Amino acid sequence: MAAAEALGSLESLLSRTGDRRRLVSITTAVEVADPSAMVFASRRADDRWFCWEQPDRAGFALAGLGSVHEAVSRGPNRFQDVATACAAALRGRVHDEPPGLPAGAGPAWVGGFAFDSEGGRKGPWASFPPALMFLPELLLHREAGRTYLTLCAIGDPGADPAEAVARLEARVAGLRSRELPLPDPHPTAATRIASASPPELYERSVAAAVERIRGRELQKVVLAREVVAQAPRAHDAGAVFGALREVFPSCFCFCCGSPEGAFLGASPELLIRRAGASAATVGLAGSTRRSADPAVDDHLGEKLRTSAKDRSEHEIVVRRIERALRPHSVWVEAAPEPGLVKVANIQHLGTPIHAQLAEPRSAIDLAGKLHPTPAVGGEPREVALQAIAELEELDRGWYAGPVGWMDAAEDGEFCVALRSALLRDRDAHLFAGAGIVADSLPDAELAETELKLGALLPLVTG
Repeated sequence: MAAAEALGSLESLLSRTGDRRRLVSITTAVEVADPSAMVFASRRADDRWFCWEQPDRAGFALAGLGSVHEAVSRGPNRFQDVATACAAALRGRVHDEPPGLPAGAGPAWVGGFAFDSEGGRKGPWASFPPALMFLPELLLHREAGRTYLTLCAIGDPGADPAEAVARLEARVAGLRSRELPLPDPHPTAATRIASASPPELYERSVAAAVERIRGRELQKVVLAREVVAQAPRAHDAGAVFGALREVFPSCFCFCCGSPEGAFLGASPELLIRRAGASAATVGLAGSTRRSADPAVDDHLGEKLRTSAKDRSEHEIVVRRIERALRPHSVWVEAAPEPGLVKVANIQHLGTPIHAQLAEPRSAIDLAGKLHPTPAVGGEPREVALQAIAELEELDRGWYAGPVGWMDAAEDGEFCVALRSALLRDRDAHLFAGAGIVADSLPDAELAETELKLGALLPLVTG
């Protein structure tokens, strides 16, 4: 069934919604070479849109346009609120789709959550609330060379189905197949880069955190900083996203867009992947740089493996994730030793963790159980979050929060939104953090944030 035929069937589905408001969806196989490029080329000025890729994973891509329904919340129960709202919206769904769809095909919720339960409400984050998952009107799913198109509409009792079909016809007619643009630096003016607060303030915050840790107030805390890259003209989210997936093909490359801006990044850190009764995640903590010389690169990786400071920081993360999953699982198993997760400019210690769930829990629910891990928050959790609020002097917004997707079967995946930037017109807000433990040195931790900022800075400065 092609897109035109799907639209023809949609009106019939809408007429079967009965006496209550229902979601109607239709899914069909299509030929689309680049779902993300199509979404960037076809988005309207008033659209929300979403792109998610992990190129090294059989070319997996999920790209959506428009919003037929949104689940929004804030506060300590925001994950539960959103999970409940998503389930309610899909209850009684009327649909037509081929059998055996892979995870992520069909209607899927996309979006993310701020790091803090009340974060992302003001300033540049105004259009990215503390919790937002939305159901695109049009969603493209690609994996292993096969692409599916899903169209969604709301069927209201007494409403004319032709109106909803006409809206989606216009959406499909507006699809454009163009390659993502290449970065195009301004020919004469340079991008201005400045820390949102002085680097010396970050070093003082690290020193204060080390004092608290040595005083046994907490074991670890992650402190972040912000850098703003102000360009001579508006940043092009499509060009930055295209560069991210080219440079970081093993990472979760994401872009969540609103009419006012775009939050995008390339994260190496999986927060949760839920597939039926199985859950998978990765404990990621401890970092060092890469080298173009393979021998030096291997040496740096081995030093990271044997670093007492980094191994201690990493162990805190792994043990907390295990504790968070255990009450909801039949069993939880972590790899006995961390491996090295290598991306373009940095390498990390990473420990895969798997669990068999004891009862059905959605991907969103599981993300809420794990967030924030000590890799972006600290340990003990509540003490570390209080220390972050006192020492960091920063609204992280969606930085270090969960970003991802969940399908109609409640399978899905969320990454931790690291190596990320918020693009608002000419300003790119970049964020990076470092894990502080008892033997952390302020200048070394500042240098680690510079290394992490180096992943995106070249892409927004040309």
